[in-house]
Amino acid sequence: MAVHPRDSPFLRACRREPVPYTPVWFMRQAGRSLPEYRRVRAGVPMLESCTRPDMIAEITLQPMRRYHVDAAILFSDIMVPLRAAGVGVDIKPGIGPVVDDPVRTSADLARLRPLDAGDVPYIPQAVRMILAELGDRPLIGFAGAPFTLASYLIEGGPSRNHDTTRALMYGDPGLWHALLGRLADITISFLQVQVAAGAAAIQLFDSWVGAVSAEDYRQAVLPHTSRIFAALAAAGVPRIHFGVGTGEVLGLMAEAGADVVGADWRVPLDEAARRVGPGKALQGNLDPAALLAPWEVIKERATDVVERGRTAEGHVFNLGHGVLPETDPAVLARLTDLVHAESGLSGRPG
Repeated sequence: MAVHPRDSPFLRACRREPVPYTPVWFMRQAGRSLPEYRRVRAGVPMLESCTRPDMIAEITLQPMRRYHVDAAILFSDIMVPLRAAGVGVDIKPGIGPVVDDPVRTSADLARLRPLDAGDVPYIPQAVRMILAELGDRPLIGFAGAPFTLASYLIEGGPSRNHDTTRALMYGDPGLWHALLGRLADITISFLQVQVAAGAAAIQLFDSWVGAVSAEDYRQAVLPHTSRIFAALAAAGVPRIHFGVGTGEVLGLMAEAGADVVGADWRVPLDEAARRVGPGKALQGNLDPAALLAPWEVIKERATDVVERGRTAEGHVFNLGHGVLPETDPAVLARLTDLVHAESGLSGRPG
Protein backbone atom coordinates (compact mmCIF):
# COMPACT_ATOMS: atom_id res chain seq x y z
CA MET A 1 0.00 0.00 0.00
CA ALA A 2 1.18 3.49 -0.77
CA VAL A 3 2.31 5.72 2.08
CA HIS A 4 -0.37 8.25 2.96
CA PRO A 5 0.54 11.91 3.56
CA ARG A 6 -0.84 11.58 7.08
CA ASP A 7 0.09 15.07 8.14
CA SER A 8 -1.74 16.78 5.29
CA PRO A 9 -4.21 19.45 6.45
CA PHE A 10 -7.08 17.54 4.86
CA LEU A 11 -6.41 14.31 6.77
CA ARG A 12 -5.67 16.21 9.98
CA ALA A 13 -8.99 18.06 9.74
CA CYS A 14 -10.80 14.77 9.12
CA ARG A 15 -9.19 13.43 12.31
CA ARG A 16 -10.17 16.62 14.20
CA GLU A 17 -6.54 17.53 14.78
CA PRO A 18 -5.10 21.08 14.66
CA VAL A 19 -4.56 22.43 11.14
CA PRO A 20 -2.66 25.49 9.85
CA TYR A 21 -5.67 26.47 7.73
CA THR A 22 -9.02 25.07 6.62
CA PRO A 23 -8.39 22.49 3.91
CA VAL A 24 -10.39 22.63 0.68
CA TRP A 25 -11.57 20.25 -2.00
CA PHE A 26 -14.65 20.29 -4.22
CA MET A 27 -17.07 17.57 -5.13
CA ARG A 28 -16.90 17.24 -8.93
CA GLN A 29 -13.66 19.25 -9.03
CA ALA A 30 -12.49 16.62 -11.54
CA GLY A 31 -14.90 16.94 -14.39
CA ARG A 32 -17.41 18.89 -16.33
CA SER A 33 -16.44 22.49 -15.51
CA LEU A 34 -12.93 22.04 -16.95
CA PRO A 35 -12.28 22.52 -20.67
CA GLU A 36 -9.43 20.02 -20.53
CA TYR A 37 -11.86 17.45 -19.13
CA ARG A 38 -14.26 18.01 -22.00
CA ARG A 39 -11.40 17.59 -24.47
CA VAL A 40 -10.26 14.30 -22.94
CA ARG A 41 -13.82 12.96 -22.70
CA ALA A 42 -14.80 13.95 -26.25
CA GLY A 43 -16.42 10.96 -27.93
CA VAL A 44 -15.85 8.64 -24.95
CA PRO A 45 -18.94 7.39 -23.06
CA MET A 46 -18.91 8.19 -19.35
CA LEU A 47 -18.74 4.65 -18.01
CA GLU A 48 -16.06 3.72 -20.53
CA SER A 49 -13.94 6.65 -19.36
CA CYS A 50 -14.26 5.27 -15.82
CA THR A 51 -12.67 1.97 -16.86
CA ARG A 52 -9.59 3.35 -18.64
CA PRO A 53 -6.76 3.81 -16.13
CA ASP A 54 -4.95 6.48 -18.15
CA MET A 55 -8.14 8.52 -18.47
CA ILE A 56 -9.10 8.08 -14.82
CA ALA A 57 -5.66 9.29 -13.76
CA GLU A 58 -5.55 12.23 -16.15
CA ILE A 59 -9.00 13.52 -15.18
CA THR A 60 -8.31 13.05 -11.45
CA LEU A 61 -5.12 15.07 -11.74
CA GLN A 62 -6.44 17.90 -13.94
CA PRO A 63 -7.83 20.02 -11.09
CA MET A 64 -4.70 19.41 -9.02
CA ARG A 65 -2.73 21.27 -11.67
CA ARG A 66 -5.14 24.20 -11.60
CA TYR A 67 -6.04 24.64 -7.94
CA HIS A 68 -4.33 24.61 -4.55
CA VAL A 69 -6.97 22.15 -3.28
CA ASP A 70 -5.83 19.92 -0.46
CA ALA A 71 -7.02 16.57 -1.82
CA ALA A 72 -7.80 14.84 -5.07
CA ILE A 73 -10.87 12.70 -5.59
CA LEU A 74 -10.78 9.66 -7.82
CA PHE A 75 -12.56 10.18 -11.13
CA SER A 76 -15.24 7.51 -11.24
CA ASP A 77 -19.00 7.18 -10.95
CA ILE A 78 -21.30 5.54 -8.42
CA MET A 79 -22.58 3.26 -11.20
CA VAL A 80 -19.14 1.75 -11.87
CA PRO A 81 -19.31 -1.08 -9.30
CA LEU A 82 -22.89 -1.92 -10.32
CA ARG A 83 -21.92 -2.28 -13.95
CA ALA A 84 -18.88 -4.30 -12.94
CA ALA A 85 -21.23 -6.56 -10.97
CA GLY A 86 -23.28 -7.24 -14.06
CA VAL A 87 -26.00 -4.59 -13.98
CA GLY A 88 -27.06 -3.34 -17.39
CA VAL A 89 -26.66 0.40 -16.86
CA ASP A 90 -25.55 3.30 -18.99
CA ILE A 91 -25.19 7.02 -18.33
CA LYS A 92 -27.17 8.93 -20.91
CA PRO A 93 -25.95 12.47 -21.64
CA GLY A 94 -28.41 14.98 -20.24
CA ILE A 95 -30.34 12.28 -18.38
CA GLY A 96 -28.07 10.31 -16.05
CA PRO A 97 -27.90 6.62 -15.17
CA VAL A 98 -30.48 4.45 -16.95
CA VAL A 99 -30.92 0.82 -15.87
CA ASP A 100 -31.98 -1.76 -18.47
CA ASP A 101 -33.98 -3.98 -16.10
CA PRO A 102 -35.13 -2.33 -12.86
CA VAL A 103 -34.94 -4.34 -9.62
CA ARG A 104 -38.41 -4.73 -8.11
CA THR A 105 -38.73 -8.44 -7.26
CA SER A 106 -36.67 -11.17 -5.62
CA ALA A 107 -35.99 -12.62 -9.07
CA ASP A 108 -34.60 -9.26 -10.15
CA LEU A 109 -32.37 -9.15 -7.08
CA ALA A 110 -30.95 -12.58 -7.92
CA ARG A 111 -29.28 -11.06 -10.98
CA LEU A 112 -27.19 -8.74 -8.78
CA ARG A 113 -24.03 -10.69 -8.01
CA PRO A 114 -21.24 -9.81 -5.56
CA LEU A 115 -18.32 -7.64 -6.67
CA ASP A 116 -14.86 -9.14 -6.75
CA ALA A 117 -11.67 -7.10 -6.81
CA GLY A 118 -10.89 -8.69 -10.17
CA ASP A 119 -13.99 -7.04 -11.62
CA VAL A 120 -12.40 -3.59 -11.35
CA PRO A 121 -8.67 -4.00 -12.23
CA TYR A 122 -8.60 -0.50 -13.68
CA ILE A 123 -9.11 1.05 -10.23
CA PRO A 124 -5.79 0.01 -8.62
CA GLN A 125 -4.02 0.63 -11.92
CA ALA A 126 -5.36 4.18 -12.04
CA VAL A 127 -4.68 4.85 -8.37
CA ARG A 128 -1.03 3.88 -8.78
CA MET A 129 -0.72 6.27 -11.72
CA ILE A 130 -2.35 9.08 -9.75
CA LEU A 131 -0.21 8.63 -6.66
CA ALA A 132 2.93 8.71 -8.76
CA GLU A 133 2.13 12.33 -9.66
CA LEU A 134 0.04 13.53 -6.73
CA GLY A 135 2.89 14.24 -4.34
CA ASP A 136 1.97 15.04 -0.74
CA ARG A 137 -1.74 15.60 -1.33
CA PRO A 138 -4.02 12.69 -0.46
CA LEU A 139 -6.42 10.88 -2.77
CA ILE A 140 -10.06 10.37 -1.79
CA GLY A 141 -11.84 7.25 -2.97
CA PHE A 142 -15.62 7.05 -3.07
CA ALA A 143 -18.72 4.99 -3.70
CA GLY A 144 -22.47 5.38 -3.75
CA ALA A 145 -24.43 4.41 -0.65
CA PRO A 146 -27.05 1.66 -0.72
CA PHE A 147 -30.14 3.89 -0.66
CA THR A 148 -28.98 6.01 -3.58
CA LEU A 149 -27.87 2.98 -5.60
CA ALA A 150 -31.16 1.25 -4.81
CA SER A 151 -33.08 4.28 -6.02
CA TYR A 152 -31.49 4.09 -9.46
CA LEU A 153 -32.00 0.32 -9.62
CA ILE A 154 -35.65 0.48 -8.56
CA GLU A 155 -36.68 3.58 -10.49
CA GLY A 156 -34.72 2.55 -13.57
CA GLY A 157 -33.13 5.98 -13.79
CA PRO A 158 -33.09 9.42 -12.17
CA SER A 159 -36.17 10.35 -10.14
CA ARG A 160 -37.40 13.59 -8.62
CA ASN A 161 -39.15 12.13 -5.58
CA HIS A 162 -38.06 8.46 -5.55
CA ASP A 163 -41.68 7.39 -5.17
CA THR A 164 -41.26 3.83 -6.47
CA THR A 165 -38.22 3.41 -4.22
CA ARG A 166 -40.06 4.49 -1.11
CA ALA A 167 -43.09 2.39 -2.05
CA LEU A 168 -40.92 -0.73 -2.21
CA MET A 169 -39.25 0.24 1.07
CA TYR A 170 -42.67 0.50 2.73
CA GLY A 171 -44.39 -2.42 1.01
CA ASP A 172 -41.74 -5.14 0.87
CA PRO A 173 -39.25 -4.64 3.70
CA GLY A 174 -37.81 -8.13 3.20
CA LEU A 175 -36.82 -7.42 -0.38
CA TRP A 176 -35.72 -3.92 0.59
CA HIS A 177 -33.24 -5.11 3.22
CA ALA A 178 -32.01 -7.91 0.97
CA LEU A 179 -31.34 -5.40 -1.80
CA LEU A 180 -29.61 -2.88 0.45
CA GLY A 181 -27.59 -5.67 2.04
CA ARG A 182 -26.37 -6.79 -1.37
CA LEU A 183 -25.55 -3.21 -2.33
CA ALA A 184 -23.68 -2.69 0.94
CA ASP A 185 -21.53 -5.74 0.13
CA ILE A 186 -20.75 -4.36 -3.33
CA THR A 187 -19.92 -0.94 -1.89
CA ILE A 188 -17.63 -2.40 0.77
CA SER A 189 -15.72 -4.37 -1.84
CA PHE A 190 -15.37 -1.36 -4.12
CA LEU A 191 -14.11 0.89 -1.33
CA GLN A 192 -11.69 -1.74 -0.06
CA VAL A 193 -10.15 -2.00 -3.53
CA GLN A 194 -9.56 1.76 -3.52
CA VAL A 195 -8.07 1.83 -0.02
CA ALA A 196 -5.83 -1.16 -0.74
CA ALA A 197 -4.53 0.66 -3.81
CA GLY A 198 -3.64 3.77 -1.79
CA ALA A 199 -6.70 5.98 -1.31
CA ALA A 200 -6.09 7.93 1.90
CA ALA A 201 -9.76 8.63 2.67
CA ILE A 202 -13.13 7.50 1.37
CA GLN A 203 -16.43 9.27 0.88
CA LEU A 204 -19.82 7.56 0.79
CA PHE A 205 -22.29 9.50 -1.35
CA ASP A 206 -25.90 8.98 -0.29
CA SER A 207 -27.04 11.70 -2.62
CA TRP A 208 -30.79 11.06 -2.51
CA VAL A 209 -31.35 9.78 1.03
CA GLY A 210 -32.86 13.14 1.97
CA ALA A 211 -36.05 11.76 0.41
CA VAL A 212 -36.82 9.68 3.51
CA SER A 213 -38.02 10.64 6.97
CA ALA A 214 -35.79 10.35 10.02
CA GLU A 215 -37.65 7.28 11.29
CA ASP A 216 -37.47 5.54 7.92
CA TYR A 217 -33.79 6.38 7.73
CA ARG A 218 -33.21 4.78 11.12
CA GLN A 219 -35.11 1.60 10.26
CA ALA A 220 -34.44 1.11 6.56
CA VAL A 221 -31.13 2.81 5.75
CA LEU A 222 -28.92 3.24 8.80
CA PRO A 223 -28.14 -0.46 9.42
CA HIS A 224 -26.69 -0.88 5.94
CA THR A 225 -24.72 2.36 5.96
CA SER A 226 -23.35 1.53 9.40
CA ARG A 227 -22.14 -1.84 8.15
CA ILE A 228 -20.16 -0.17 5.37
CA PHE A 229 -18.38 2.22 7.71
CA ALA A 230 -17.72 -0.59 10.20
CA ALA A 231 -16.15 -2.70 7.46
CA LEU A 232 -13.79 0.16 6.57
CA ALA A 233 -12.84 0.98 10.18
CA ALA A 234 -9.83 -1.31 10.25
CA ALA A 235 -8.38 0.40 7.16
CA GLY A 236 -7.51 3.41 9.32
CA VAL A 237 -8.51 6.02 6.74
CA PRO A 238 -10.98 8.86 7.38
CA ARG A 239 -14.53 8.01 6.32
CA ILE A 240 -16.79 10.80 5.03
CA HIS A 241 -20.57 10.58 4.75
CA PHE A 242 -22.46 12.97 2.46
CA GLY A 243 -26.04 13.39 1.30
CA VAL A 244 -28.27 16.06 -0.21
CA GLY A 245 -31.34 17.42 1.57
CA THR A 246 -30.30 15.58 4.73
CA GLY A 247 -30.86 18.33 7.29
CA GLU A 248 -33.46 16.26 9.14
CA VAL A 249 -31.19 13.20 9.37
CA LEU A 250 -27.77 14.74 10.06
CA GLY A 251 -27.75 13.35 13.59
CA LEU A 252 -28.59 9.88 12.32
CA MET A 253 -25.93 10.14 9.63
CA ALA A 254 -23.46 10.85 12.42
CA GLU A 255 -24.56 7.62 14.11
CA ALA A 256 -23.68 5.63 10.97
CA GLY A 257 -20.00 5.66 11.91
CA ALA A 258 -18.24 8.10 9.60
CA ASP A 259 -15.48 10.36 10.89
CA VAL A 260 -16.71 13.32 8.84
CA VAL A 261 -20.30 14.31 8.06
CA GLY A 262 -20.92 16.41 4.98
CA ALA A 263 -23.70 18.99 5.01
CA ASP A 264 -25.37 20.48 1.97
CA TRP A 265 -26.04 24.23 1.71
CA ARG A 266 -29.48 24.17 3.31
CA VAL A 267 -28.25 23.97 6.91
CA PRO A 268 -25.78 26.57 8.24
CA LEU A 269 -22.59 24.86 9.27
CA ASP A 270 -22.79 25.86 12.94
CA GLU A 271 -26.31 24.43 13.11
CA ALA A 272 -25.08 21.32 11.31
CA ALA A 273 -22.40 20.96 13.99
CA ARG A 274 -25.11 21.10 16.66
CA ARG A 275 -27.23 18.46 14.91
CA VAL A 276 -24.28 16.15 14.24
CA GLY A 277 -23.00 16.39 17.80
CA PRO A 278 -19.52 15.89 19.25
CA GLY A 279 -16.84 13.56 17.97
CA LYS A 280 -17.20 14.33 14.27
CA ALA A 281 -15.62 16.68 11.76
CA LEU A 282 -17.81 18.50 9.25
CA GLN A 283 -17.48 19.03 5.52
CA GLY A 284 -19.14 21.75 3.46
CA ASN A 285 -21.07 23.68 2.59
CA LEU A 286 -21.11 26.63 0.14
CA ASP A 287 -24.06 26.57 -2.27
CA PRO A 288 -22.65 25.60 -5.70
CA ALA A 289 -24.97 28.16 -7.30
CA ALA A 290 -23.20 30.93 -5.39
CA LEU A 291 -20.18 30.38 -7.64
CA LEU A 292 -22.21 31.77 -10.54
CA ALA A 293 -22.73 35.05 -8.65
CA PRO A 294 -20.36 38.08 -8.55
CA TRP A 295 -17.09 37.59 -6.68
CA GLU A 296 -18.05 39.81 -3.75
CA VAL A 297 -21.05 37.59 -3.10
CA ILE A 298 -18.91 34.48 -3.28
CA LYS A 299 -16.36 35.99 -0.94
CA GLU A 300 -18.97 36.98 1.63
CA ARG A 301 -20.66 33.60 1.60
CA ALA A 302 -17.43 31.60 1.64
CA THR A 303 -16.09 33.64 4.55
CA ASP A 304 -19.32 32.95 6.42
CA VAL A 305 -18.89 29.21 5.85
CA VAL A 306 -15.31 29.39 7.15
CA GLU A 307 -16.43 31.26 10.28
CA ARG A 308 -19.30 28.90 11.01
CA GLY A 309 -16.96 25.98 10.40
CA ARG A 310 -14.86 27.11 13.34
CA THR A 311 -17.63 25.81 15.62
CA ALA A 312 -16.97 22.24 14.43
CA GLU A 313 -14.27 20.01 15.91
CA GLY A 314 -12.78 19.77 12.42
CA HIS A 315 -13.79 21.44 9.16
CA VAL A 316 -13.08 20.60 5.53
CA PHE A 317 -14.33 23.33 3.20
CA ASN A 318 -16.37 22.07 0.28
CA LEU A 319 -19.50 22.90 -1.63
CA GLY A 320 -22.92 21.72 -0.57
CA HIS A 321 -23.02 19.50 -3.66
CA GLY A 322 -20.98 19.14 -6.85
CA VAL A 323 -19.42 21.87 -8.96
CA LEU A 324 -21.94 23.04 -11.56
CA PRO A 325 -20.90 22.65 -15.22
CA GLU A 326 -21.20 26.42 -15.81
CA THR A 327 -18.68 27.26 -13.06
CA ASP A 328 -15.64 29.26 -14.15
CA PRO A 329 -12.51 27.30 -13.11
CA ALA A 330 -10.80 30.59 -12.30
CA VAL A 331 -13.43 31.21 -9.64
CA LEU A 332 -12.69 27.84 -8.02
CA ALA A 333 -8.99 28.69 -7.97
CA ARG A 334 -9.70 32.06 -6.39
CA LEU A 335 -12.11 30.54 -3.87
CA THR A 336 -9.54 27.95 -2.78
CA ASP A 337 -6.97 30.64 -2.12
CA LEU A 338 -9.52 32.78 -0.31
CA VAL A 339 -10.47 30.00 2.11
CA HIS A 340 -6.83 29.26 2.82
CA ALA A 341 -6.09 32.94 3.44
CA GLU A 342 -9.18 33.60 5.56
CA SER A 343 -8.49 30.59 7.74
CA GLY A 344 -4.84 31.18 8.40
CA LEU A 345 -2.59 30.55 5.39
CA SER A 346 -0.65 33.60 4.23
CA GLY A 347 0.80 34.10 0.80
CA ARG A 348 -2.27 33.11 -1.23
CA PRO A 349 -4.38 36.22 -1.61
CA GLY A 350 -8.18 35.98 -1.88
